[in-house]
Amino acid sequence: MKVGIVGLGLIGGSIALKLKDLFDNLTIYGYDIDHESISYTIKNKIIDAKYDEDLLNELDYIFLAIPVESIKKQLQNYLDKISEKTLIIDLGSTKFQISNSVKDHKKRKNYLAAHPIAGTEFSGPGSASKDLFKNKVMILCDTKKTDSNLLLNAKKIIESIGMIIKIMDSKEHDRQIAYVSHLSHISSFMLGKTVMDKEDDEQAIYNMAGSGFESTVRLAKSSPEMWSSIFVENKKNIIESLDEYISNINNFKKLIEKSDKKTLNNEMRRINGIKEILNGIK
Repeated sequence: MKVGIVGLGLIGGSIALKLKDLFDNLTIYGYDIDHESISYTIKNKIIDAKYDEDLLNELDYIFLAIPVESIKKQLQNYLDKISEKTLIIDLGSTKFQISNSVKDHKKRKNYLAAHPIAGTEFSGPGSASKDLFKNKVMILCDTKKTDSNLLLNAKKIIESIGMIIKIMDSKEHDRQIAYVSHLSHISSFMLGKTVMDKEDDEQAIYNMAGSGFESTVRLAKSSPEMWSSIFVENKKNIIESLDEYISNINNFKKLIEKSDKKTLNNEMRRINGIKEILNGIK
């Protein structure tokens, strides 16, 4: 099997490591705009060689693990050049605009829209781990538009790396992910900004920061390049979720202003129910 991975960061590097752990007869070609990432992944045997477009017709899979804006710009070009046996799998955090950009392409069946619900706040190939995807969810979107045989083989690969497959419509994916992922990252970035803007003494922040603050701002360490692209690509859904979030924050603020301890207590007790919801998902 021959695999191409475009984008050698946390996700792309982790896929390469896991595939190498699973398959013997495998060659992985990788590419990244950061030449140091290419050198690092070759030196550390994460990939076998640098990806070259001349190899396109030989590849069984091409994983696009790059910012969503770049996926949307480059996907059609890849589809133009691949063979009928190749499947392109994009791993972006938004799906509808990417999928819609190639809806009329003659090789649309050679494309699979996917989103691995896996990651950390760290980026770069040095953060890659072969266990990143273990027991995590892989969302596949608009699967009826992908060739059935290519899809079946892709599902086997995805399950072999330890992931649980969920099927969704791309529009619904983008709406829901705005609430459970994109909003979380914005909240983390803005909490970090608020504290940094108010506190000039960095050492004081470090001295007073407990585990609650650290866990809440963990996502603020995420890649700005990746997340700014995601926020813009999914802006309609993100703005809708932000409007609701801001409304809830303002209402909570008013309860504090009125010293309405009883209502505050009842609100937080009701929100505590998230524990049962999350436990039911796991």
